[in-house]
Amino acid sequence: MNVILELEKLNCGKVIADADLKEYTTYQSNGIADAIVFPETIDMLKKLLLFLREHKVKHKVIGNGSNLVFSSHYHGVLIKLSEFYSLDIKDTRVTVGAGYSLIKLALKVSRMGLSGLEFATGIPGTIGGAIFMNAGAYKSDMGYIVKTVTLLTPELEIQTMSNQDMNFHYRTSFLQAHPEYICLEVELDLIKKDAEEIMEIIKDRKKRRLETQPLEYPSAGSVFRNPEGDFAGRLIEEISYKGKNIGGAEVSTKHANFIINKDNASGDDIKKLILEIRDKVKEVTGIELKIEQEFVE
Repeated sequence: MNVILELEKLNCGKVIADADLKEYTTYQSNGIADAIVFPETIDMLKKLLLFLREHKVKHKVIGNGSNLVFSSHYHGVLIKLSEFYSLDIKDTRVTVGAGYSLIKLALKVSRMGLSGLEFATGIPGTIGGAIFMNAGAYKSDMGYIVKTVTLLTPELEIQTMSNQDMNFHYRTSFLQAHPEYICLEVELDLIKKDAEEIMEIIKDRKKRRLETQPLEYPSAGSVFRNPEGDFAGRLIEEISYKGKNIGGAEVSTKHANFIINKDNASGDDIKKLILEIRDKVKEVTGIELKIEQEFVE
């Protein structure tokens, strides 16, 4: 069976064969996926999932690929929900599709004088990815502002879960323990504040990010979670790994908890470097760093 031809016949959204993973991950690492599909509706998504399951085709739902490290060839189908970008703002209540850009939404509501997403203006993910990871920064995260999350269950039914049901904790959520569920839409509760004050905070934080983070290179943000009472970056500096490289992947000299694609890195280069850092930190300090990023084979 030619899976690509069957997917195109299925009429479940645009299909790109031999998709260049550089375009779909923030690391922009070298790699190919057999196909990527862009369903436009929930019915299309259901039809696609039924087909992939029936034919036992490996598949994965992705957002902006901002926390993913792919091997050189993903032998399967990626599902990208970028067409799920509905947005409805009523007073302080925001209902938004899973494929909507987190940065775009954070800036939009902030300019409107709605507070709660200021932390997200530097996080290059989608709403769905942010829910999955419970994305956060500056001592805040999605768990503080989510009211409900609409999901597609493994049985392909629509289910709405409350904030409490989503089990948000530091960089984790219900979805990480149940990856067979798919985030479709999110309802947020924000707070009215002075727009100028909000934008001033964002401007100041952006200035600090430019000074302290290697934003001039492709990366996926922080590689490791900060251990309680310490910083992953400090521990990586302690093992003298700033500037350490494997292939085209390098530990940033600006911020040690960032790995950058310095020179045409492959996903394998990045993965090897991450695992080497984790093992070396454990060997030298006794602390086992938890990896924030996901390896996709």
